[in-house]
Amino acid sequence: MKYRGTINDLHLLCDKIFTSHLSNHQQCRTITKVRLKWVKNRSLDNIIDIHTDLKAACLLKDAIIHRPSATQFLTAKSIADTQKLLGITVPTLRFIRRYPTLFEEFPHPKYRSLPCFRLTNIALNLHNIERKIYETHESDIVERLCRVLMMTRDKQIPLQSLHPLRWDLGFPYDYDKTLIQNHPDKFRIVKGSNGVSSLKLEKWIDEFAVSELQKSNEIKEAKASNNDGDHDHYRRYMRGQTSLTFPLSFPRGYGAQKKVKSWMDEFQKLPYISPYEDSTSIDPESELMEKRIVGVLHELLSLTVYKKTKRNYLRNLTDELNMPFRFTRIFTRYPGIFYLSLKCKTTSVALKEGYKRGKLVYACPIAKHRGKFHHVMRTGLIYRKKGLEMLSDLDKFVAVADDDDVIGTNEKDSDDEEIESSGEWVEDEDEDEELDDVSDQD
Repeated sequence: MKYRGTINDLHLLCDKIFTSHLSNHQQCRTITKVRLKWVKNRSLDNIIDIHTDLKAACLLKDAIIHRPSATQFLTAKSIADTQKLLGITVPTLRFIRRYPTLFEEFPHPKYRSLPCFRLTNIALNLHNIERKIYETHESDIVERLCRVLMMTRDKQIPLQSLHPLRWDLGFPYDYDKTLIQNHPDKFRIVKGSNGVSSLKLEKWIDEFAVSELQKSNEIKEAKASNNDGDHDHYRRYMRGQTSLTFPLSFPRGYGAQKKVKSWMDEFQKLPYISPYEDSTSIDPESELMEKRIVGVLHELLSLTVYKKTKRNYLRNLTDELNMPFRFTRIFTRYPGIFYLSLKCKTTSVALKEGYKRGKLVYACPIAKHRGKFHHVMRTGLIYRKKGLEMLSDLDKFVAVADDDDVIGTNEKDSDDEEIESSGEWVEDEDEDEELDDVSDQD
């Protein structure tokens, strides 16, 4: 039987069906509440390990740069208690000595027995290039910051919760000063009743309120419409096949299980709630809210440079993003979308679609620059003092823009995943307990 009517009638009918489905999903919970056992991904674990050291080196570089010009160095005493703050697994003094191509050691001007560290010439060159990248791509940074604020309930985030995400989101060191100064029409600092300073969005920008999932699905839908026409699109809608779907990449062995496929098919058919829409009227215990939380986490991770961050950084934003405090179950219940890593004595979460064959699918300019920074780090780590003799060659390397220089892993190991425990299905429980035992030190 063919559908007869105008395109406008078709869209009105689809809207009515969507509203009806939305109401039904608010009232009941029909999806089987199950979760999969945790699976280790060696490729993503390796990338997280590399980025942990890279981030620590970048933070030390920024700490030196932003000291007064007369004392642009760090002493061994001043960095003695920073290991946990930097998130590294070795003492900071041992860590900074690993990279002589970035940090030059010298005795203190007054206390000769006290080791000090300043930036090498190549590290200074890298910093200047980084600063130019931030200036050139400031509009992209402003959009990312706007979108993060637009996802929150009050369109504002405490600075103490936003600062830990600075490196992951690709913001400059002093973003809270420079961006407000350059864009007073978009941002301002406000103080809450508790005295905590927050960054507030001054005005809503409609063109930014489109999620990354919506953008990618619009491209897919455009291709599908060109191929099969509006009537086929209507038939697929009636079968529940045109909801916005999350890209899935299951651990080896899980995707073939019939129960997994059935469960994810049900989940994908649920209406998609944009992370930029008001969610206060949604039942917090409904499957619709669960899919909305998946969408919020998906969007926030999509906005990061490496499509990943630490779990505790997200936990700092649970109130602002209208999420439950114990939300780790989302990551373990949807292993086709997220990967939860326990690498480096902390808990990190990555968006699986962001990586292919051990490398970022899309590397933004700051990610490419950090790849060069990491190359300089590795030269010092491998060649030690001999790496200092290679500085002139490395200067040439830094000056050349190589789009392929992005941190990744060996392609042979990129898809190598190991199932840590059996792929049994169990009733949905609060698995945060077992993960909290591992990562209380985040």
